[in-house]
Amino acid sequence: MTNIVAITACPTGIAHTYMAAEQLEKAAKSLGIQIKVETQGAMGIENALSLDEIMKAECVVIVSDIELEKAERLSHSTIVRLAMEDVLTDAKAALQTQLSL
Repeated sequence: MTNIVAITACPTGIAHTYMAAEQLEKAAKSLGIQIKVETQGAMGIENALSLDEIMKAECVVIVSDIELEKAERLSHSTIVRLAMEDVLTDAKAALQTQLSL
């Protein structure tokens, strides 16, 4: 099973941050991918990824229109960037395309 982690964030940190997280989780489940999603929204960092989770993941999916908090944690990771619009429109297709599934 593929194991990935993701971080979602948007400028206002309200709707799109959480909608993208939900869409990624649904898409990953349908594709048989294990995923944990950290959100960086109006409430700060929620469901924070541990360094261990980041290191064990095959890649870190970033869905963000803003600079991430604590981005230095990702310095040794394979990063896959997805557009917020693509994830909100069809997260499954976005994951399949970028992860070559």
